Amino acid sequence: MATKAAELYKEDFYAWTRDQAAALRRLAKHRWNGPLDLRHLAEEIHDVGSERRDAVRSHVRRIIEHLLKLEYSRAREPRGSWRSSIINARVEIEDKLTRSLRRDLARQLPRLYGRGRLLAVDGMGTYGEAEDARALPTSCPYDLEAILDLDWYPASRHGLTDES
Repeated sequence: MATKAAELYKEDFYAWTRDQAAALRRLAKHRWNGPLDLRHLAEEIHDVGSERRDAVRSHVRRIIEHLLKLEYSRAREPRGSWRSSIINARVEIEDKLTRSLRRDLARQLPRLYGRGRLLAVDGMGTYGEAEDARALPTSCPYDLEAILDLDWYPASRHGLTDES
């Protein structure tokens, strides 16, 4: 018979790391006298979850950056690499995403968009597209479902297609 912790581990690894770190901290607080370094184990397990969360957030920032470039940039040549980057990030997220990480992304989307937009502005400015970069929306025009959708891409504002 599976325990609640074992089920949580299978269903939502990020939530499991939070739950297990809290359990270890409670055990340490009660001065459990066993051979385990509970305080450091709790920190390490918590960090493993944080690293997974941070990786998913990083992939979303990259997706946003490249979605914005696909939609607003006049450049033809890098479009294929932007799409490849988006596909790669979406596949990486798919392997890591849990219910609690999805909720985290939804809460963090405005901040993640701001960072992704900043990267897009910088990249576009570097290649002489400062005017187009200024046209990027200040708030996220994409919902989380679209960002994570393996098959969705925004239309180019300049009529560019992937066949161009």
